[in-house]
Amino acid sequence: MENLSNETAIYLIFASPGGPGGGGIGPVILIWGLIFAAMWFLIVAPHRKRQKDHQTMVSRVGTGDEVMTTGGVYGVVTNVKDDRFVVKVADNTKVEVNKSFIQSVEKKAT
Repeated sequence: MENLSNETAIYLIFASPGGPGGGGIGPVILIWGLIFAAMWFLIVAPHRKRQKDHQTMVSRVGTGDEVMTTGGVYGVVTNVKDDRFVVKVADNTKVEVNKSFIQSVEKKAT
């Protein structure tokens, strides 16, 4: 190899059958598949579960329930509309909150 130029040596290394490792593409696809599966189970699946639990919680909110919004505002639900709740946050103060912004139900109405 001492008589070859650097370009020729590089060409011979990368142009040889099987490349430097000779492993082919199979192990690479397997590794990427395992990485994808790990990311799915570590990130996507738990997020979907939390999203489903939140949707269930929001669907059970009714008039009289004390809720907390994602902004940290506590109030009592006075009216339920199609896509939002009317929440009483103080005397003579009501706000309309989108259903997705309800973070938790603090107390259910009795």
